[in-house]
Amino acid sequence: MGIKERKERHREDFKAKILQAAKKLFVTEGYEATSIRKIAAEIEFSPTTIYLYYKDKTDIAYALHQEGFGLLRERFSTLAYVDDPFERLKAMGRGYIQFAVDHPDFYELMFIMKEPMQYLQAHHPEEEWPEGERVFDALMQTVDGCKARGYFSSMNTEEMAMLSWSMVHGLCSLHITSHFKHIAEKCSGIELVKQDTLLVNVFSAYLQLLERLK
Repeated sequence: MGIKERKERHREDFKAKILQAAKKLFVTEGYEATSIRKIAAEIEFSPTTIYLYYKDKTDIAYALHQEGFGLLRERFSTLAYVDDPFERLKAMGRGYIQFAVDHPDFYELMFIMKEPMQYLQAHHPEEEWPEGERVFDALMQTVDGCKARGYFSSMNTEEMAMLSWSMVHGLCSLHITSHFKHIAEKCSGIELVKQDTLLVNVFSAYLQLLERLK
């Protein structure tokens, strides 16, 4: 490995160290309470060093947001080989929910916190939301495939895709914030099972409604 490659590797390793420290502090102390100084102290470097890599705290939040979408795309990549679009839609939903269960910190940065979007609007106003758009495009293609097979054929593709996304996002958000667990405990008609299992059960009930639209 040459000098240039070693420098680049060191740079990427250090950026990853910054992001890891920031993610930990965002989760444990909250975004507002986390400062560049605190992130620097976590990795035992000066705040000035952080600014060599990231403009500000929103830049760090957006970088974590991008990292999370990379993980989500990896999870979805194998689903392109599922021929049946309705089976693919179901697998996308289950994969999305499992991603939120496995990576609640990333999910919050990607879909709940406003700061990554504020960074995008401030520094890249010409771009709307490239990461989210790629996920939504894949969902719309799957919905179109379902319609071609006779599912919800009378419904608008964009609206149906947004409905499906909103459904799983609502479940995931309620789960991450612990609201889901507390409401479930008050529902006498719901068997008390593990929260992760209950998420899947509720999603399965939604799928049963979709199947009736064929």
